[in-house]
Amino acid sequence: MSFQNNSERLKKVFANPAWSLIAAFGTYFCMYGYRKPYTAAAFADAGLWGLSYKFGMIIAQTIGYVLAKWVGIKFVSEIRPARRIRAIIMLIGFAELMLLLFALVPRPWNLTFMLLNGLPLGVIFGLVLSFLEGRKQTEFLIAGLCASFILSDGVSKSVGAFLLTVGVNENWMPFVAGLVFMLPALLFIIMLACVPRPTVTDVSSRSAREPMTGADRWHFFNKYAPGLLAIIAVYLFVTLLRSVRADFAVELWAGLGYKQTPQLFTTSELIVSFCVIVVTGLTVLIKNHYRAFSLSMLTSFTGFLILLLALAGLYGGMGKFTFMVLVGLGVYLPYVAVHAVIFERLIAITRECATVSFLMYVVDSVGYTGYIGLMLLRYFTHTTDSVLSLFLQMCTFLGIAGMLLMVFGHLYFKSKLKPHVQRNTKLPAGQSYSV
Repeated sequence: MSFQNNSERLKKVFANPAWSLIAAFGTYFCMYGYRKPYTAAAFADAGLWGLSYKFGMIIAQTIGYVLAKWVGIKFVSEIRPARRIRAIIMLIGFAELMLLLFALVPRPWNLTFMLLNGLPLGVIFGLVLSFLEGRKQTEFLIAGLCASFILSDGVSKSVGAFLLTVGVNENWMPFVAGLVFMLPALLFIIMLACVPRPTVTDVSSRSAREPMTGADRWHFFNKYAPGLLAIIAVYLFVTLLRSVRADFAVELWAGLGYKQTPQLFTTSELIVSFCVIVVTGLTVLIKNHYRAFSLSMLTSFTGFLILLLALAGLYGGMGKFTFMVLVGLGVYLPYVAVHAVIFERLIAITRECATVSFLMYVVDSVGYTGYIGLMLLRYFTHTTDSVLSLFLQMCTFLGIAGMLLMVFGHLYFKSKLKPHVQRNTKLPAGQSYSV
């Protein structure tokens, strides 16, 4: 009897949304310890063909990440739930092995292993996300997951910068940082393995999220193509801004007149992550799926507006630290809205055979491919503009374009989803509906 009581208590603990949030947050937070610490170093020597070595590292890892996103469209949408945990452990282990080889092989030939490091890491997000979607608390859970990569981006840089200050060699620093995150990663993965499947109530409210076939993927995309293409373009814009802001944080802060300190990266991202998780997480209180969907489209529009207002403030004498925080907020509001609300509620409204993981890998593959294109364009055009100057130009043009696309997307889905809204509002008395 005592054993049964303890078992029931454990099941209640595992079913608590807080358990799922901590498990997912921690797992993905630790993944960044295998991806981003190297960006805290300068790697000032020349790389291959005269290319900046750090620039080459970013390109190499991003290529691996992009390949993973394209492969992940099929892999993540089709993998069975029972295989997710084993896949996460194997992928992180492979990424750390590549960092070891990166440290052992001389420059610039070790760039190959930076590419191979990015390949497994690009799949982990979809696997973690699969544990959270299709639940009544999904927006809150995914907002927390997204806060992990906002905050961990800064923390991983802080860890990298700290290791450099205590004498760790630049080549070895990424591998040593991975060791720092290893035990916490295993702990959170074990927690993630205990997260139960969505309940009957969750499925009734949101729809079942089963593995998809190729036919399922093409059907869903073709049916909502114009609106999805607008969201893909918006996501491309925020991915470009987010990636430049993250990968060249040292250069951007230096351009604004700040001396690099480990605390600087973490402090700015802590503020941004708190604001984003509050704004996005509160959407879980909105039971009506279409209203939540529309509000998230408006939130994305507001993010681009904040981006433009931050630029105006910078030119008007606003504080540089405030500017970087506002830019982060402007970029991450639409970025997290797509992750946590827009796709989740779209599937809940239509009740089509689809998953958020599948849609996220579609937009991610385009976003990171665009980022590689941006990096190569900057290299081959031999521009003399500073990273800060280019970033400010990007904020201006992409901010305006993003606002226009959000208006188009809102109008398209308002028309396209109208039959679903009307059908669900005519349910017989006593039946529940969420649209």
